[in-house]
Amino acid sequence: MSNVGRLAIVAAVAFIAAVGGVFAGRALVTRLAPPETELHAILHERLELDAAQRVQIGALEQQFAARKQALEQELRADNARLARAITAEHGYGPGVQAAVDRSHQAMGELQKETLQHVFRVRSVLRPEQARRFDAAAVKALTAPSE
Repeated sequence: MSNVGRLAIVAAVAFIAAVGGVFAGRALVTRLAPPETELHAILHERLELDAAQRVQIGALEQQFAARKQALEQELRADNARLARAITAEHGYGPGVQAAVDRSHQAMGELQKETLQHVFRVRSVLRPEQARRFDAAAVKALTAPSE
């Protein structure tokens, strides 16, 4: 087999591995969503919020929704940059590495913003509600993955 043929095979394998990494990363991000969803359900269905709490939490959720949407849009743009870098480099080159690093930064920002939102919401709760909310958060974050 010629050097060009070997290079083509290596490039194809690297491309497939990189695309697989993107899909694995997206699956991981998707798997992280249930604790947030579970906390939201507990908050609105089981903590018996009073009217003032519902108004305060509603305002916090609107603010967070806008920020979350912006960060998710940034993640989609990062995925597009990663796809372009993979297509251009056919391997784990500097463009791919930079795109991955940027994507990780955006994921980290989303996680930080989510946690800050959770703590802002928690600050609206009465002590007994906060204890139940905390217990649900710990359970959701420490439950074995499926």
